[in-house]
Amino acid sequence: MQLRYAFRLDPGPGQRVALARAFGCARVVYNDAVAARERARREGAVFPSAGALSKTLITEAKQSPGRQWLSEVSAVILQQALRDVERAYTNFFSSLKGSRQGARVGAPRFKSKRDARQAIRFTANARWKITEAGRLLLPKIGEVKVRWSRRLPSVPSSVTVIRDAAGRFFASFVVESDPDADLARMPDADGLPSVGIDLGLTHFAVLSDGTKIDSPRFLRRAEKKLKKAQRELSRKQKRSKNQEKARLRVARAHAQVADARREFHHQLSTQLIRESQAVAVEDLEVKALARTRLGKSVHDAGWAQFLAMLEYKAQRYARVFVKVGRFEPTSQVCSVCGVKDGPKRLHVRTWTCTHCGTVHDRDHNAAKNVKQAAGLAVTACRAQVRPEPVPAQREEAGSHGIHTGARAAQRHSTR
Repeated sequence: MQLRYAFRLDPGPGQRVALARAFGCARVVYNDAVAARERARREGAVFPSAGALSKTLITEAKQSPGRQWLSEVSAVILQQALRDVERAYTNFFSSLKGSRQGARVGAPRFKSKRDARQAIRFTANARWKITEAGRLLLPKIGEVKVRWSRRLPSVPSSVTVIRDAAGRFFASFVVESDPDADLARMPDADGLPSVGIDLGLTHFAVLSDGTKIDSPRFLRRAEKKLKKAQRELSRKQKRSKNQEKARLRVARAHAQVADARREFHHQLSTQLIRESQAVAVEDLEVKALARTRLGKSVHDAGWAQFLAMLEYKAQRYARVFVKVGRFEPTSQVCSVCGVKDGPKRLHVRTWTCTHCGTVHDRDHNAAKNVKQAAGLAVTACRAQVRPEPVPAQREEAGSHGIHTGARAAQRHSTR
Protein backbone atom coordinates (compact mmCIF):
# COMPACT_ATOMS: atom_id res chain seq x y z
CA MET A 1 0.00 0.00 0.00
CA GLN A 2 1.44 3.36 -1.02
CA LEU A 3 1.39 6.15 1.55
CA ARG A 4 2.65 9.71 1.79
CA TYR A 5 4.77 10.79 4.72
CA ALA A 6 5.09 14.57 5.04
CA PHE A 7 7.77 16.44 7.01
CA ARG A 8 8.36 20.13 7.60
CA LEU A 9 11.36 21.70 5.82
CA ASP A 10 13.48 24.63 6.99
CA PRO A 11 15.29 25.91 3.89
CA GLY A 12 17.82 28.71 4.19
CA PRO A 13 17.49 32.08 2.43
CA GLY A 14 19.44 30.94 -0.63
CA GLN A 15 17.51 27.67 -0.77
CA ARG A 16 14.21 29.55 -0.63
CA VAL A 17 15.28 31.52 -3.70
CA ALA A 18 16.28 28.29 -5.47
CA LEU A 19 12.96 26.67 -4.58
CA ALA A 20 11.03 29.71 -5.81
CA ARG A 21 12.95 29.47 -9.09
CA ALA A 22 12.11 25.78 -9.36
CA PHE A 23 8.42 26.42 -8.65
CA GLY A 24 8.36 29.11 -11.34
CA CYS A 25 10.09 26.99 -14.00
CA ALA A 26 7.77 24.03 -13.39
CA ARG A 27 4.77 26.34 -13.56
CA VAL A 28 5.94 27.87 -16.87
CA VAL A 29 6.42 24.45 -18.48
CA TYR A 30 2.99 23.36 -17.23
CA ASN A 31 1.33 26.47 -18.67
CA ASP A 32 3.20 26.11 -21.98
CA ALA A 33 1.95 22.52 -22.28
CA VAL A 34 -1.65 23.57 -21.57
CA ALA A 35 -1.34 26.40 -24.14
CA ALA A 36 0.01 23.97 -26.78
CA ARG A 37 -2.91 21.61 -26.17
CA GLU A 38 -5.47 24.41 -26.35
CA ARG A 39 -3.89 25.74 -29.56
CA ALA A 40 -4.16 22.32 -31.16
CA ARG A 41 -7.80 22.04 -30.07
CA ARG A 42 -8.75 25.41 -31.58
CA GLU A 43 -7.00 24.58 -34.86
CA GLY A 44 -8.51 21.09 -35.02
CA ALA A 45 -5.06 19.47 -35.07
CA VAL A 46 -3.90 16.32 -33.32
CA PHE A 47 -2.82 16.86 -29.74
CA PRO A 48 0.99 16.88 -29.43
CA SER A 49 2.41 13.82 -27.72
CA ALA A 50 4.37 13.89 -24.47
CA GLY A 51 7.62 13.31 -26.34
CA ALA A 52 6.96 16.18 -28.75
CA LEU A 53 6.09 18.51 -25.87
CA SER A 54 9.24 17.51 -24.00
CA LYS A 55 11.41 18.24 -27.02
CA THR A 56 9.74 21.57 -27.79
CA LEU A 57 9.04 22.99 -24.36
CA ILE A 58 12.14 21.77 -22.51
CA THR A 59 15.02 20.69 -24.77
CA GLU A 60 14.63 23.33 -27.48
CA ALA A 61 13.28 25.98 -25.09
CA LYS A 62 16.52 25.90 -23.09
CA GLN A 63 18.39 27.04 -26.22
CA SER A 64 16.10 30.02 -26.83
CA PRO A 65 16.74 33.44 -25.24
CA GLY A 66 13.26 33.59 -23.72
CA ARG A 67 13.50 30.25 -21.89
CA GLN A 68 17.21 29.68 -21.31
CA TRP A 69 16.71 30.08 -17.55
CA LEU A 70 15.03 26.65 -17.56
CA SER A 71 18.56 25.21 -17.37
CA GLU A 72 18.95 26.60 -13.86
CA VAL A 73 16.69 23.90 -12.36
CA SER A 74 16.64 20.11 -12.48
CA ALA A 75 15.21 18.71 -15.72
CA VAL A 76 13.29 16.08 -13.72
CA ILE A 77 10.84 18.58 -12.23
CA LEU A 78 10.15 19.96 -15.72
CA GLN A 79 9.41 16.46 -17.01
CA GLN A 80 7.13 15.87 -14.04
CA ALA A 81 5.24 19.07 -14.88
CA LEU A 82 4.51 17.63 -18.33
CA ARG A 83 3.32 14.40 -16.71
CA ASP A 84 0.96 16.41 -14.53
CA VAL A 85 -0.54 17.95 -17.67
CA GLU A 86 -1.00 14.52 -19.25
CA ARG A 87 -2.66 13.20 -16.11
CA ALA A 88 -4.93 16.24 -15.89
CA TYR A 89 -6.15 15.78 -19.47
CA THR A 90 -6.59 12.04 -18.94
CA ASN A 91 -8.79 12.68 -15.91
CA PHE A 92 -10.73 15.34 -17.81
CA PHE A 93 -11.52 13.11 -20.79
CA SER A 94 -12.32 10.16 -18.52
CA SER A 95 -14.73 12.36 -16.60
CA LEU A 96 -16.43 13.43 -19.83
CA LYS A 97 -16.88 9.81 -20.90
CA GLY A 98 -18.21 8.84 -17.49
CA SER A 99 -15.50 6.24 -16.90
CA ARG A 100 -14.02 8.15 -13.96
CA GLN A 101 -15.64 7.84 -10.58
CA GLY A 102 -16.37 10.83 -8.41
CA ALA A 103 -17.22 14.42 -9.22
CA ARG A 104 -16.72 15.72 -12.75
CA VAL A 105 -13.30 17.14 -13.48
CA GLY A 106 -12.88 20.32 -15.52
CA ALA A 107 -10.32 21.02 -18.20
CA PRO A 108 -6.79 21.90 -17.01
CA ARG A 109 -6.29 25.59 -16.32
CA PHE A 110 -3.23 27.81 -16.25
CA LYS A 111 -1.34 28.08 -12.98
CA SER A 112 -0.49 31.39 -11.37
CA LYS A 113 2.49 32.42 -9.26
CA ARG A 114 -0.07 33.68 -6.73
CA ASP A 115 -1.64 30.27 -6.26
CA ALA A 116 -1.88 29.22 -2.62
CA ARG A 117 0.00 25.98 -3.24
CA GLN A 118 3.20 25.46 -5.23
CA ALA A 119 4.79 22.03 -5.69
CA ILE A 120 7.62 20.28 -7.54
CA ARG A 121 8.32 16.55 -7.65
CA PHE A 122 11.65 14.72 -7.70
CA THR A 123 11.78 11.07 -8.79
CA ALA A 124 14.68 8.65 -8.40
CA ASN A 125 16.17 9.92 -11.68
CA ALA A 126 16.86 13.26 -10.01
CA ARG A 127 19.41 11.57 -7.69
CA TRP A 128 18.04 13.16 -4.55
CA LYS A 129 18.88 11.50 -1.24
CA ILE A 130 18.85 11.79 2.53
CA THR A 131 22.34 12.57 3.78
CA GLU A 132 24.09 11.06 6.78
CA ALA A 133 23.28 14.21 8.75
CA GLY A 134 19.57 13.69 8.08
CA ARG A 135 19.20 16.49 5.53
CA LEU A 136 17.36 16.27 2.22
CA LEU A 137 19.76 16.77 -0.70
CA LEU A 138 17.92 18.16 -3.74
CA PRO A 139 19.65 18.79 -7.11
CA LYS A 140 20.49 22.46 -7.74
CA ILE A 141 18.94 23.41 -4.40
CA GLY A 142 21.25 21.92 -1.79
CA GLU A 143 20.91 20.16 1.55
CA VAL A 144 17.65 21.23 3.17
CA LYS A 145 17.04 20.78 6.88
CA VAL A 146 14.16 18.39 7.67
CA ARG A 147 12.13 18.18 10.88
CA TRP A 148 11.98 14.40 11.21
CA SER A 149 9.07 13.26 13.37
CA ARG A 150 8.96 9.51 12.61
CA ARG A 151 10.69 6.74 10.71
CA LEU A 152 10.10 6.04 7.06
CA PRO A 153 8.83 2.46 6.69
CA SER A 154 10.74 1.91 3.43
CA VAL A 155 12.95 3.64 0.90
CA PRO A 156 10.93 6.46 -0.72
CA SER A 157 10.34 6.30 -4.45
CA SER A 158 9.84 10.06 -4.91
CA VAL A 159 9.62 13.29 -2.94
CA THR A 160 7.37 16.30 -3.55
CA VAL A 161 8.41 19.67 -2.16
CA ILE A 162 5.37 21.80 -1.32
CA ARG A 163 4.96 25.43 -0.31
CA ASP A 164 1.54 26.21 1.17
CA ALA A 165 -0.35 29.50 1.48
CA ALA A 166 1.26 30.21 4.85
CA GLY A 167 4.74 30.10 3.32
CA ARG A 168 5.66 26.78 4.94
CA PHE A 169 7.69 24.15 3.10
CA PHE A 170 7.03 20.41 3.31
CA ALA A 171 8.65 17.29 1.87
CA SER A 172 6.12 14.58 1.00
CA PHE A 173 7.70 11.13 0.50
CA VAL A 174 5.95 8.30 -1.34
CA VAL A 175 6.68 5.03 0.47
CA GLU A 176 5.43 1.45 0.33
CA SER A 177 4.10 0.14 3.63
CA ASP A 178 4.95 -3.31 4.97
CA PRO A 179 1.72 -5.33 5.57
CA ASP A 180 3.33 -7.57 8.19
CA ALA A 181 4.70 -4.59 10.13
CA ASP A 182 1.33 -2.83 9.92
CA LEU A 183 -0.51 -5.85 11.34
CA ALA A 184 2.06 -6.16 14.14
CA ARG A 185 1.33 -2.59 15.23
CA MET A 186 -2.36 -3.32 15.82
CA PRO A 187 -4.00 -5.85 18.18
CA ASP A 188 -5.59 -8.95 16.71
CA ALA A 189 -9.07 -8.27 15.35
CA ASP A 190 -10.52 -11.47 16.83
CA GLY A 191 -12.53 -10.65 19.92
CA LEU A 192 -12.73 -6.93 19.25
CA PRO A 193 -16.22 -5.41 18.97
CA SER A 194 -17.79 -3.85 15.90
CA VAL A 195 -18.95 -0.27 16.09
CA GLY A 196 -21.45 1.92 14.28
CA ILE A 197 -20.82 5.66 14.08
CA ASP A 198 -23.32 8.48 13.76
CA LEU A 199 -21.67 11.78 12.81
CA GLY A 200 -23.21 15.05 13.89
CA LEU A 201 -22.63 18.67 14.88
CA THR A 202 -23.67 18.71 18.55
CA HIS A 203 -21.35 15.75 19.06
CA PHE A 204 -18.76 15.01 16.42
CA ALA A 205 -19.47 11.29 16.67
CA VAL A 206 -21.74 9.03 18.70
CA LEU A 207 -20.80 5.34 18.82
CA SER A 208 -23.16 2.40 18.99
CA ASP A 209 -21.83 1.52 22.46
CA GLY A 210 -23.06 4.89 23.77
CA THR A 211 -19.75 6.78 23.67
CA LYS A 212 -20.16 10.43 22.71
CA ILE A 213 -17.24 12.41 21.29
CA ASP A 214 -17.55 16.17 21.57
CA SER A 215 -17.03 18.34 18.51
CA PRO A 216 -13.85 20.46 18.93
CA ARG A 217 -15.18 23.24 16.63
CA PHE A 218 -11.73 24.49 15.74
CA LEU A 219 -12.97 27.13 13.29
CA ARG A 220 -15.59 28.51 15.67
CA ARG A 221 -13.05 28.88 18.47
CA ALA A 222 -10.60 30.71 16.17
CA GLU A 223 -13.17 33.04 14.59
CA LYS A 224 -12.24 36.04 16.72
CA LYS A 225 -8.58 35.77 15.75
CA LEU A 226 -9.44 35.17 12.11
CA LYS A 227 -11.79 38.17 11.94
CA LYS A 228 -9.14 40.48 13.37
CA ALA A 229 -6.51 39.25 10.92
CA GLN A 230 -8.93 39.55 8.00
CA ARG A 231 -9.87 43.13 8.95
CA GLU A 232 -6.22 44.12 9.05
CA LEU A 233 -5.69 42.56 5.63
CA SER A 234 -8.63 44.44 4.11
CA ARG A 235 -7.14 47.80 5.18
CA LYS A 236 -3.76 47.28 3.50
CA GLN A 237 -2.88 48.81 0.16
CA LYS A 238 -3.15 46.31 -2.67
CA ARG A 239 0.06 44.68 -3.90
CA SER A 240 2.05 46.27 -1.07
CA LYS A 241 4.52 44.55 1.24
CA ASN A 242 2.28 45.21 4.22
CA GLN A 243 -0.58 43.48 2.44
CA GLU A 244 1.62 40.42 1.85
CA LYS A 245 2.54 40.35 5.54
CA ALA A 246 -1.11 40.60 6.53
CA ARG A 247 -2.04 37.88 4.03
CA LEU A 248 0.54 35.55 5.59
CA ARG A 249 -0.94 36.19 9.05
CA VAL A 250 -4.39 35.20 7.78
CA ALA A 251 -3.01 32.12 6.03
CA ARG A 252 -1.10 31.02 9.12
CA ALA A 253 -4.20 31.40 11.29
CA HIS A 254 -6.18 29.21 8.89
CA ALA A 255 -3.30 26.71 8.73
CA GLN A 256 -3.37 26.34 12.52
CA VAL A 257 -7.08 25.53 12.39
CA ALA A 258 -6.61 22.99 9.58
CA ASP A 259 -3.65 21.33 11.33
CA ALA A 260 -5.54 21.00 14.61
CA ARG A 261 -8.56 19.50 12.85
CA ARG A 262 -6.39 17.03 10.91
CA GLU A 263 -4.59 15.92 14.06
CA PHE A 264 -7.92 15.35 15.82
CA HIS A 265 -9.18 13.26 12.90
CA HIS A 266 -6.00 11.18 12.83
CA GLN A 267 -6.06 10.44 16.55
CA LEU A 268 -9.76 9.54 16.62
CA SER A 269 -9.66 7.40 13.47
CA THR A 270 -6.61 5.50 14.71
CA GLN A 271 -8.27 4.88 18.07
CA LEU A 272 -11.44 3.54 16.43
CA ILE A 273 -9.50 1.24 14.10
CA ARG A 274 -7.32 -0.03 16.95
CA GLU A 275 -10.26 -0.85 19.23
CA SER A 276 -12.66 -2.33 16.64
CA GLN A 277 -12.67 -5.18 14.18
CA ALA A 278 -15.27 -3.48 11.95
CA VAL A 279 -16.49 0.10 11.57
CA ALA A 280 -19.78 1.19 9.97
CA VAL A 281 -20.60 4.78 9.01
CA GLU A 282 -23.34 6.53 7.09
CA ASP A 283 -22.55 7.65 3.54
CA LEU A 284 -23.17 11.39 3.97
CA GLU A 285 -23.68 13.85 1.12
CA VAL A 286 -21.30 16.42 2.58
CA LYS A 287 -21.45 18.79 -0.41
CA ALA A 288 -25.23 19.07 -0.16
CA LEU A 289 -25.12 19.56 3.62
CA ALA A 290 -22.49 22.29 3.20
CA ARG A 291 -24.97 24.31 1.11
CA THR A 292 -27.45 24.58 3.98
CA ARG A 293 -27.57 27.19 6.72
CA LEU A 294 -25.31 24.91 8.77
CA GLY A 295 -22.64 24.97 6.07
CA LYS A 296 -19.93 26.59 8.19
CA SER A 297 -20.39 24.03 10.97
CA VAL A 298 -20.34 21.18 8.43
CA HIS A 299 -17.05 22.41 6.97
CA ASP A 300 -15.67 22.91 10.47
CA ALA A 301 -16.42 19.27 11.37
CA GLY A 302 -14.54 17.91 8.33
CA TRP A 303 -16.54 14.69 7.98
CA ALA A 304 -15.19 13.83 4.53
CA GLN A 305 -11.57 13.95 5.69
CA PHE A 306 -12.38 11.84 8.74
CA LEU A 307 -14.19 9.16 6.71
CA ALA A 308 -11.31 9.03 4.21
CA MET A 309 -8.90 8.38 7.09
CA LEU A 310 -11.11 5.65 8.50
CA GLU A 311 -11.34 3.97 5.11
CA TYR A 312 -7.65 3.78 4.31
CA LYS A 313 -6.62 2.85 7.87
CA ALA A 314 -9.15 0.01 7.85
CA GLN A 315 -7.56 -1.30 4.67
CA ARG A 316 -4.03 -0.86 6.00
CA TYR A 317 -4.66 -2.63 9.32
CA ALA A 318 -6.99 -5.40 8.03
CA ARG A 319 -10.23 -4.07 9.49
CA VAL A 320 -13.69 -3.98 7.92
CA PHE A 321 -15.08 -0.62 6.82
CA VAL A 322 -18.71 -0.41 5.68
CA LYS A 323 -20.69 2.56 4.39
CA VAL A 324 -24.45 2.51 4.89
CA GLY A 325 -26.62 4.17 2.25
CA ARG A 326 -27.54 7.77 2.97
CA PHE A 327 -31.26 7.00 2.51
CA GLU A 328 -31.29 4.41 5.29
CA PRO A 329 -33.81 5.69 7.92
CA THR A 330 -31.41 5.35 10.84
CA SER A 331 -33.07 8.18 12.81
CA GLN A 332 -36.61 6.88 12.27
CA VAL A 333 -36.31 3.20 13.22
CA CYS A 334 -36.36 1.84 16.77
CA SER A 335 -33.17 -0.13 17.31
CA VAL A 336 -34.94 -2.42 19.82
CA CYS A 337 -38.08 -3.57 18.00
CA GLY A 338 -37.32 -2.36 14.46
CA VAL A 339 -40.53 -0.35 14.02
CA LYS A 340 -40.25 2.72 11.79
CA ASP A 341 -41.62 5.66 13.76
CA GLY A 342 -41.45 8.30 11.01
CA PRO A 343 -39.26 11.35 10.41
CA LYS A 344 -38.39 13.71 13.25
CA ARG A 345 -37.31 17.34 13.27
CA LEU A 346 -33.72 18.15 14.15
CA HIS A 347 -34.56 19.71 17.51
CA VAL A 348 -35.99 16.36 18.71
CA ARG A 349 -33.00 14.78 20.49
CA THR A 350 -34.90 12.08 22.44
CA TRP A 351 -38.05 10.19 21.51
CA THR A 352 -40.15 7.27 22.74
CA CYS A 353 -41.01 4.32 20.49
CA THR A 354 -44.79 4.06 20.11
CA HIS A 355 -44.59 0.26 19.77
CA CYS A 356 -42.28 -0.94 22.55
CA GLY A 357 -42.09 2.22 24.69
CA THR A 358 -38.28 2.42 24.65
CA VAL A 359 -36.88 5.91 25.21
CA HIS A 360 -34.13 6.60 22.66
CA ASP A 361 -31.35 9.11 22.43
CA ARG A 362 -31.58 10.18 18.79
CA ASP A 363 -27.86 9.92 17.97
CA HIS A 364 -27.20 6.74 19.96
CA ASN A 365 -30.18 5.03 18.34
CA ALA A 366 -28.96 6.11 14.88
CA ALA A 367 -25.47 4.71 15.58
CA LYS A 368 -26.96 1.33 16.58
CA ASN A 369 -29.10 1.31 13.43
CA VAL A 370 -26.03 2.10 11.31
CA LYS A 371 -24.30 -0.92 12.82
CA GLN A 372 -27.30 -3.17 12.20
CA ALA A 373 -27.83 -1.90 8.65
CA ALA A 374 -24.20 -2.70 7.84
CA GLY A 375 -24.68 -6.29 9.00
CA LEU A 376 -22.08 -6.01 11.76
CA ALA A 377 -24.29 -7.14 14.62
CA VAL A 378 -23.29 -10.75 13.86
CA THR A 379 -19.59 -10.06 13.58
CA ALA A 380 -19.55 -8.81 17.16
CA CYS A 381 -20.18 -12.43 18.24
CA ARG A 382 -16.68 -13.58 17.21
CA ALA A 383 -17.65 -14.21 13.61
CA GLN A 384 -14.75 -13.90 11.22
CA VAL A 385 -14.69 -10.69 9.20
CA ARG A 386 -12.63 -9.82 6.17
CA PRO A 387 -11.70 -6.36 4.91
CA GLU A 388 -13.24 -5.23 1.66
CA PRO A 389 -11.03 -3.64 -1.05
CA VAL A 390 -10.98 0.17 -0.84
CA PRO A 391 -8.97 2.83 -2.71
CA ALA A 392 -5.46 3.47 -1.49
CA GLN A 393 -4.97 6.48 0.74
CA ARG A 394 -3.05 9.67 0.30
CA GLU A 395 -1.24 10.22 3.57
CA GLU A 396 -0.57 8.85 7.04
CA ALA A 397 0.08 10.61 10.31
CA GLY A 398 1.80 9.77 13.56
CA SER A 399 4.92 10.69 15.45
CA HIS A 400 7.42 7.95 16.21
CA GLY A 401 10.78 9.71 15.85
CA ILE A 402 13.60 9.08 13.41
CA HIS A 403 17.32 8.76 13.94
CA THR A 404 19.39 11.02 11.73
CA GLY A 405 22.65 9.17 12.08
CA ALA A 406 24.58 7.16 9.52
CA ARG A 407 22.43 4.06 10.11
CA ALA A 408 19.21 5.90 9.34
CA ALA A 409 20.71 7.63 6.32
CA GLN A 410 21.92 4.30 4.97
CA ARG A 411 18.44 2.84 5.37
CA HIS A 412 16.46 5.70 3.84
CA SER A 413 18.77 7.21 1.24
CA THR A 414 17.94 6.87 -2.44
CA ARG A 415 20.69 6.16 -4.88
